[in-house]
Amino acid sequence: MSKRPVVIELDAPPEQTPATAPPLPEERPQGRAMQSVAAVVTRKPSRLARFFWSSLLALVGFVTSVAAWDFVTGLIERSPILGTIAVCLTGLFVFALLLVAGKEWLALGRLKKIDGLRAEAEAALAGQDLKAARAVRARMMTLYANRPELEAGRAALLAREGDSFDADAVFAAAEAHLLIPLDAQAMREVEAAARQVATVTAIVPLALADLIAALTANLRMIRRVAEIYGGRSGTLGSWRLTRAVLTHLVATGAVAVGDDLVGSIAGGGILSRVSRRFGEGIINGALTARVGVAAMDVCRPLPYVSTDRPSVTGMVRRAMTGLFPGQKE
Repeated sequence: MSKRPVVIELDAPPEQTPATAPPLPEERPQGRAMQSVAAVVTRKPSRLARFFWSSLLALVGFVTSVAAWDFVTGLIERSPILGTIAVCLTGLFVFALLLVAGKEWLALGRLKKIDGLRAEAEAALAGQDLKAARAVRARMMTLYANRPELEAGRAALLAREGDSFDADAVFAAAEAHLLIPLDAQAMREVEAAARQVATVTAIVPLALADLIAALTANLRMIRRVAEIYGGRSGTLGSWRLTRAVLTHLVATGAVAVGDDLVGSIAGGGILSRVSRRFGEGIINGALTARVGVAAMDVCRPLPYVSTDRPSVTGMVRRAMTGLFPGQKE
């Protein structure tokens, strides 16, 4: 028995057809890798988690110390020569640990020194204290005494030492001769980090690769910016500095992707002409540039007096020029 087609007649035509249906909303890139980095770095562990890891670290350290002691003393009883070698190697290891701890302590001290200089400079500017401003300038000269690239700037600043008669003029001269060259170096580091994060996001389709690239690039960038301005942060100092920078950005909402950020780097509808991965790359690069500018603010020993704060838009455009299709300088 053959089956015939069944025709169902509709009483009225449908309200929506494929031709009249509204277009799907366009999904705007959100920079998820940088959002994840900010969430990971700024997350505060609970008291229970801190208690757990502290007790675990103490237990592991105690067990390791007792095992090492038993191993060395037992080896001395069996063979005095081998025991002596073990004691010497253990002493070298402990000495290396002390050197690492000393280096971290000195690095934290240099970061606090930069923070103190900036606080004193802001107080001198607020009170127009000429004496305090000259004291800050002298400390800056000492801070950069061993920087060959600033030798000409230090000489010019010394030659004009008596030409400034207010705090603004003192800091403007110090900024022009000492900090502007360092600002240029720091901006190059920020642009390189933004370019690296954008490239990895656009090319590598793995979300975990985005996160790792963004985290490592931002940590390296913040450490390099601190070293440029004289901070020379160690491992703990770099992590502390990164937490401070990203916590500030999260608190001010600067890691959020707003219309101002998209419009500033997507002029001419660039994000609508490239793939979604390229759009994510540009947004992640722009957020990295925001982190870099904030790191410059934190690590710079003086506030911006005679020069303007670096523009995130300009840095992103220089970093992304020629990197993605449709971009022009």
